[in-house]
Amino acid sequence: MDKTWLKQYPSGVPEQIDVEQYTSLTALIDESLKKYADLPAYKFMGKVFTFRQVDEASRAFAAYLQALGLEKGDRVAIMMPNVPQYPIAVAGILRAGMVVVNVNPLYTPRELEHQLKDSGSKAILIIENFAATLQACLAAVPTKKIILATMGDMLGFPKGLIVNYVVRNVKKLVPAFELPGAVPYNDAIASGRRATLKPPTLKLDDIAVLQYTGGTTGVSKGAVLLHRNLVANTLQAEAWYQPAMRKVPSGTQIMSVCALPLYHIFGFTSNMMLSMRTGGCNLLIPNPRDIPGVFKELAKQPFHSLPAVNTLFNAMANHALFNTVDWSHLKISVGGGMAVQQATAKLWLEKTGCPICEGYGLSETSPSATCNPTDSTAYTGTIGLPLPSTELALLDDDGREVPLGTPGEIAIRGPQVMAGYWQRPDETAKVMTADGFFRTGDIGTVDGNGYFKIVDRKKDMILVSGFNVYPNEVEDVVTQMPGVLECAAIGVPDAKAGEAVKLVIVRKNPALTEAEVRAYCEANMTGYKRPKVVEFRTELPKSPVGKILRRELRDKT
Repeated sequence: MDKTWLKQYPSGVPEQIDVEQYTSLTALIDESLKKYADLPAYKFMGKVFTFRQVDEASRAFAAYLQALGLEKGDRVAIMMPNVPQYPIAVAGILRAGMVVVNVNPLYTPRELEHQLKDSGSKAILIIENFAATLQACLAAVPTKKIILATMGDMLGFPKGLIVNYVVRNVKKLVPAFELPGAVPYNDAIASGRRATLKPPTLKLDDIAVLQYTGGTTGVSKGAVLLHRNLVANTLQAEAWYQPAMRKVPSGTQIMSVCALPLYHIFGFTSNMMLSMRTGGCNLLIPNPRDIPGVFKELAKQPFHSLPAVNTLFNAMANHALFNTVDWSHLKISVGGGMAVQQATAKLWLEKTGCPICEGYGLSETSPSATCNPTDSTAYTGTIGLPLPSTELALLDDDGREVPLGTPGEIAIRGPQVMAGYWQRPDETAKVMTADGFFRTGDIGTVDGNGYFKIVDRKKDMILVSGFNVYPNEVEDVVTQMPGVLECAAIGVPDAKAGEAVKLVIVRKNPALTEAEVRAYCEANMTGYKRPKVVEFRTELPKSPVGKILRRELRDKT
């Protein structure tokens, strides 16, 4: 495909980025922590943490991990919401030469067990709110070193004590647990300050992060993101956001709202790593579902950047408290993770004066691959243009490019594309072409100006508020339930989440109830994977060879 899209690049956005300016992601982190030492890096519950504090604490965390006997390349899991310990741990793990394993804190024991086993994580930093989940699967996983954080760890006396008391006793957010031998986060940092960090030699092709995703089939597997991939996507985002960022008055530090979870690759790169590179500050939002709580934080200071999913933009724009916030400083709203709906984009622009620039990417691409120009003034209904140093092609089933105007599978090539799936060469081979393109499973078209649009999905994946749900996994869990003969999971349109999971069940036991199915799903799957709609039928549509035809179920829904 000739790179027509380059002609549409806004003034000042380069066609290429130079990944080689850094030897590793750690080199980028080290440079920024020194360069912006006195500036605020994070704001959390009214407290400010400077780049210098992040530098010192992450260095201590790195030294602590080494003192535990962990070595370069060992995997360390993080299971927490957006709290300041998260970015400190990420910087620490990377500075120790180890690999970050991002874990969704809402996982059930079954999901957590799979990820810790599959990644071979030797250590985990977990917040006490989810410690009971770890306890439930601890005997089955290789993870023996546990660092235990609390919500108030870094808030000082007496605020930290008060916050912890409220979290535990008022909001009752910490189920009872026992994790003998777990080391409190503050003790680990204090111990690390007394130890000496031995910085390892790192290269761009070393592994930085295992980002778990269902990929194209549904067994959760780790996308292997190299230092190269994350440096590249950070620099690509920086270059692409320039037209919007130039509107921030000179000398003003860029404040980003960090409502995207940092364990999700979109928040990891577009909030944490981009702000690290540019010396910006992140306002950490631990619970974005609490819209009044989010507005309360946003009302306290000006902010310039808000990356989010459609669900959050929609919830905020339609909330009664919207006008309690001053939106006048907002220069860039980036929508990703799921399609931005036209009605949401229209309302957001009317109410804030700042258009949502829709982008597109996947865990396998670190994540950003395309985005609408950040000087756009209107909703395009497309996923935009390929980012600098990125190529997109539309392929047929045999891997050949389709003629212009014909839909094809979107394939991506660029320095942000993963090295493959962790210890799964067979799965990697299914998605990578011989010439280095990653096949996304999304069907798209491209117009004469190089703007891409998603028109369908090759895979049966369901996209719930920016999170991938794989029917295979849902079906696999539910068919293990006594009383279920067979079932099929499909995506149905949902005004709030874009799509929701619908579960169609054929009963073995006629007495099986919807309430029993829901209780079972609650025990075995995290919230966004659970069915919103449960339907019982006497049979499922099948192909001549007996394969359940999900598409037929979808068409009849």
